[in-house]
Amino acid sequence: MDSLWSAQPDEPFDEGRIEEFYAYPSPLERPWVRVNFVSSVDGAVSVSGRSRGLSTPADHRVFQLGRDLADVVLVGLGTAVVEGYGGVPVTERRAERRKRLGLSPVPPIALVTGRCALAPDSPLLTDTAVPPLVFTSASAPASARKDIAAAGAEVIVAGEDRVDLRVALAELGERGLHKIDCEGGPTLFGNLIAEDLVDELCLTMSPLLAGGDAGRIATGPLPEQPRALSLVSVLHEDDALLLRYGRGRAP
Repeated sequence: MDSLWSAQPDEPFDEGRIEEFYAYPSPLERPWVRVNFVSSVDGAVSVSGRSRGLSTPADHRVFQLGRDLADVVLVGLGTAVVEGYGGVPVTERRAERRKRLGLSPVPPIALVTGRCALAPDSPLLTDTAVPPLVFTSASAPASARKDIAAAGAEVIVAGEDRVDLRVALAELGERGLHKIDCEGGPTLFGNLIAEDLVDELCLTMSPLLAGGDAGRIATGPLPEQPRALSLVSVLHEDDALLLRYGRGRAP
């Protein structure tokens, strides 16, 4: 484990240190998938159907930092719709940080939707500084693909009957988008696990008992065997625990 740092209520996280903690490996020779999730301590991935009810101020800062450090934000359609996604906002702070790190002013959203089921009036298309990338399958209706492309998205066919995530990541790599910040949801995360494509997991444990019937952070096909992780860093603030795990693979 590389680091352990606790912040007291009157001692906010030092932005410079956090940036160091969450920096991507450099140089990167391939797409590097970092998955970002928040969960209650009893394992719920949402409150009233949305993850925002679990977030804490520290988690929110790390979530925003994940976007600041990434070349692209990867998300599944279900999460984008439920959480009301638009494009990543352009802010002065984000632009300054990304310029300093040699990145574009704002990362694009890369959406995964096998049926190309994004509405043409979605905020992902109407409220964004950069066009989204939409990964879909060859079996998606041609009319849907045409409508989304006409609305401004770059539509990329990556697979026949479903989105082949290996093809999708290769497409991102060809565009020079190696630092991938995956924001879920559970189905996309589960499929990435099954395909052994996850390099890191950043998991915030929110100090709540949510109960109910909320799902877990990953659902999908069983992998051949569980993927072993190593603890990279631990931070905590205001009773929230921010964990970072890695696969220990070459970048």
